[in-house]
Amino acid sequence: MSNKLSFKEVQELIKDDLAAVDALIINRLSSDVVLINQLGKYIIGGGGKRVRPMVVLLSARACGATGSEAVTLAAIIEFIHTATLLHDDVVDTSEMRRGKETANAVFGNQAAVLTGDFLYSRAFQMMVEIQQMRVMDIMAETTNIIAEGEVLQLLNCNDPETTKERYFEVIYRKTAKLFEAGGQLGAVVAKQPKEIEQAMISYGKHLGNAFQLIDDALDYSASSEEMGKNAGDDLAEGKPTLPLIYALENGNEAAQTLIRSAIENGGSDKFDEIMEAIHATDAIQYTKNAAKDSVKFAVNAAKILPESKYREGLIALAEFTLSRSS
Repeated sequence: MSNKLSFKEVQELIKDDLAAVDALIINRLSSDVVLINQLGKYIIGGGGKRVRPMVVLLSARACGATGSEAVTLAAIIEFIHTATLLHDDVVDTSEMRRGKETANAVFGNQAAVLTGDFLYSRAFQMMVEIQQMRVMDIMAETTNIIAEGEVLQLLNCNDPETTKERYFEVIYRKTAKLFEAGGQLGAVVAKQPKEIEQAMISYGKHLGNAFQLIDDALDYSASSEEMGKNAGDDLAEGKPTLPLIYALENGNEAAQTLIRSAIENGGSDKFDEIMEAIHATDAIQYTKNAAKDSVKFAVNAAKILPESKYREGLIALAEFTLSRSS
């Protein structure tokens, strides 16, 4: 697959929309509680490519929406994403994200969780302002499914019997569902028929799956500097992601014993030996191939839309996922 547009060129397509999203985020973050302002600005200003808002904006523009509702929806999606990050980092006791200390490491767990709650409730206030029951319906279901995904992931932790099916269920709920909602909202705000809405749902879902698959491959193949978090974090937490599941299924007996023990007990003291087992089974390439398949589905879904620079942006955004290093 060849990228027709670079990531920067895709951002350039919706430059004004992205600037409007950032301005709205800063505006709606404001609270008369000083700590919420400090922590909100810390996490929102902490980098990140705004991929999820980009999905909303590109989908809406590719579907013909011209108003400012897409900007509001993109900001809502980013607030919900940020809230889940705050809660995730507390649950995972993470200390690094996007190359800097996590909010919980700086401000403490209580402040991080409660600010996450503030961002969720702010997002729902903004949804009400749009005054479309359809939007409320989509986002209420989405946030519920994300919460279920977090609990499912917790159940899979330290369980070496976790299957590929259970893994894919978690990444759909935990990650892909928000991408899916972003694509769907773009079609809804443009008042598109069911067929186009379904295509955008499919686009978002497969893009989100690919995004998480690459994330899980990077945990075993990228340096901490590239990833902006600590390499091997998933292993330390006993998370059976696809590279580990595949290596466990296909490794030799010694590798299987080693991986099984690492999943059950967490910790990354055997990280180097486990990396050897992962490389010996080609588990990283297997995971990347699964991501490639997901990207193909996303691209095919986007091709249903009429030709436009925004459609090309959606396609390029999906293809960019495969070349991510962070």
